[in-house]
Amino acid sequence: MPQYFGKLPTTNQAWTTVSNVKAVTWENNIVNFDCGDSRLTISVLTPNLIRVRFAPTGEFMPRRSWAVTPDDAEWAITPFAVRETEATIEIETAQIRVCVQREKCRIACFDKANRPFAQDADMGMGWRMGAVAGWKEIAADEHFYGFGERTGFLDKLSEVKTNWTTDALDYDSLTDEMYQAIPFFMALRPQVSYGIFFNTTFWSQFDIGAEQPGIWKMETRGGELDYYIIYGPEPAQILETYTQLTGRMPLPPKWALGYHQCRWSYESENVVRELAKEFRQRRIPCDVIHLDIDYMRGYRVFTWSPQRFSNAAKLISDLAKDGFKTVTIIDPGVKYEPEGNYHVFDQGIENDYFVRKADGTLFHGYVWPEKAVFPDFLRPDVSNWWADLHKSLTDIGVAGIWNDMNEPAINDRPFGDDGEKIWFPLDAPQGGQGDKGTRGQGDKGDIPASFSTHTEVHNLYGLMMAKACYEGLRRHRSSQRSFVLTRSGYAGVQRWSSVWMGDNQSLWEHLEMSLPMLCNMGLSGVGFVGCDIGGFAGNATAELFARWMQVGMLYPLMRGHSAMSTARHEPWVFGDRVENICREYINLRYQLLPYIYSLFWEAATTGAPILRPLLYHFPNDPKTYSLYDQVLLGASLMAAPIYRPGVEHRAVYLPAGTWYDWWSGDRYEGPIHILAHAPLERMPLYVRSGAIVPMQPVSQYVDESPLDEIRLRIWPGNNEYQLFEDDGQTSKYQDNNHSITNIRVFTQASQTVVEIAARVGKWTPPLREAIVELVGVGEQRFQDDGKRHSLQF
Repeated sequence: MPQYFGKLPTTNQAWTTVSNVKAVTWENNIVNFDCGDSRLTISVLTPNLIRVRFAPTGEFMPRRSWAVTPDDAEWAITPFAVRETEATIEIETAQIRVCVQREKCRIACFDKANRPFAQDADMGMGWRMGAVAGWKEIAADEHFYGFGERTGFLDKLSEVKTNWTTDALDYDSLTDEMYQAIPFFMALRPQVSYGIFFNTTFWSQFDIGAEQPGIWKMETRGGELDYYIIYGPEPAQILETYTQLTGRMPLPPKWALGYHQCRWSYESENVVRELAKEFRQRRIPCDVIHLDIDYMRGYRVFTWSPQRFSNAAKLISDLAKDGFKTVTIIDPGVKYEPEGNYHVFDQGIENDYFVRKADGTLFHGYVWPEKAVFPDFLRPDVSNWWADLHKSLTDIGVAGIWNDMNEPAINDRPFGDDGEKIWFPLDAPQGGQGDKGTRGQGDKGDIPASFSTHTEVHNLYGLMMAKACYEGLRRHRSSQRSFVLTRSGYAGVQRWSSVWMGDNQSLWEHLEMSLPMLCNMGLSGVGFVGCDIGGFAGNATAELFARWMQVGMLYPLMRGHSAMSTARHEPWVFGDRVENICREYINLRYQLLPYIYSLFWEAATTGAPILRPLLYHFPNDPKTYSLYDQVLLGASLMAAPIYRPGVEHRAVYLPAGTWYDWWSGDRYEGPIHILAHAPLERMPLYVRSGAIVPMQPVSQYVDESPLDEIRLRIWPGNNEYQLFEDDGQTSKYQDNNHSITNIRVFTQASQTVVEIAARVGKWTPPLREAIVELVGVGEQRFQDDGKRHSLQF
């Protein structure tokens, strides 16, 4: 046998695989398969969505509503047919056919052209002590995307992806577990795509052909196999269905789409005021200033330092007068301080709100305030209490909350010592006390509703903290939309919060990696995402910072952030040349806000990502499948950023169709590879033919003045576009207090025609001039009265 240095040979426990199908019954939308001691059910939810559940013991767990929004019974009735033969049972909807073999109970799906997908491998489904798994075939030319927050390239073929939330400090391209755990992916090949949502909150893992080439495996330490198959045939349909399942983002306030400035930490009122003054004097747009942990009194959450922030209310008020919104950080760790007159700790102890070990003793770990205890956000009463604690912040004008350290990130000894990361004991009880659903009976009587152990809900800690925060801000800033940011989360986090990619580094590799990271988050249903511009840890060079700001203009969340041990990373610290580059690209961001805001509306209503890999719009072009360093902002704008030092030219792939250079107007016919010139001042940027890009004048912050001019930049071609508008601040848009303008461009004889339909909806914008620019041809102007206009060029 081969020698393994320093390792003893191990033998993995064998898998027990499912028996043959013995009987089939169906009722309503559920088809039941009796496989002896085990049981399989297939629920038909929509023509392109089925749920597969397999229980080795024949007993299914009760419904858990943490990620999946609608119960199976809440979906509209979907017609389907069931056909039985000697060898198979077939379930057919209007879009797919699901074939279950009686022998070994293996599942295969087919589209209407009889192309297979999500097809069980020979192992099918199986279990062993502590684990249940399923195996499926990888089709020829199939590629895999999503998986939530992941480092490395875009396509995850031949990789292993573990779903377990972790403080991934100093992550790199080989890191597996990350801050977010989202067990969802989509598989793509020409003409066929499908998504898999692995409905388990326990530790789980995808092996995409790493152990067995040609086979992908999903494994969970929960008691059953529970997953949803979503048929495409393209990524857009998969995401629309997946976000129907797990929820969609609410529309954020428009100011949250502006530029955010942050550092660990702007340590005093004076420093924050000087920061705000610099932005306004230098005419660099900025809407949001974030306050990191040093605004607190000794890192006690929901407090202010009496020395460094002696009058927080006045500071926030003064910032607001100058157009800045204030966002404060909140961590879950509550300082353990008996008799310290610390209200958060005292209330939590009095009401037994903190996580305890299985033996009833209070769990503690070490975070910023040193010894700390942790709220059990799985309990509705605790979540409600935590939500109301935010009132002390919103009452003085805080407009958003940044949730950090919520994987949870805990050490076994004080920070500064060489401790090890820990989390709650896996048998620590969590949840219960009033949540919906039941878990069953125990030896000591009724187990509390939705009672769990940390084994089951570890991945939910950050999600439930973000949910409590969102509900608190909605309750205490009811007349305004708020901003929520979280580091950790699970599937469905888009309902409660935006997400950033945690503590990255000031490295060119991390600038490069940000593009596939954010695109895969978008392909996992989480559209409002960003990375720390310039890198959090380490010192950016002037060139790196300039290139990162260009890329950051594309991020749905545009935030600069840096660590206390680093040099300052504000746009002006790198000299005049870089300051001018930063100003130009932040200006462009603000000019594009009507276009970007409409993308957020699309995300809120359909689940579409805001930042997209090219495969999203060109799913039948294999050249886009591994293309990770070019991105689409919406359907129309495509960027090919520079992410290496000293580079001033790069290859760019333009898929089929006509493309225009944003800067020069040069025209290209795709598919074609070109060499783009990219001096430091230029990020290659391209526009599809027929693009309709609404723009506004530059402002120093979103609500600086009424929008008295809107420019429609249009490129020749054929296209349709929807411009969404509302007040940008309140939730009145949910009551139809918004407007939608349909715009169409088409070629007629030798003319280009732009048709602007009458504005629909209750919201009326301020009196303004509309400028319609046919790029390279000319422009026409009119007073925007909301009526139909037809223009010929």
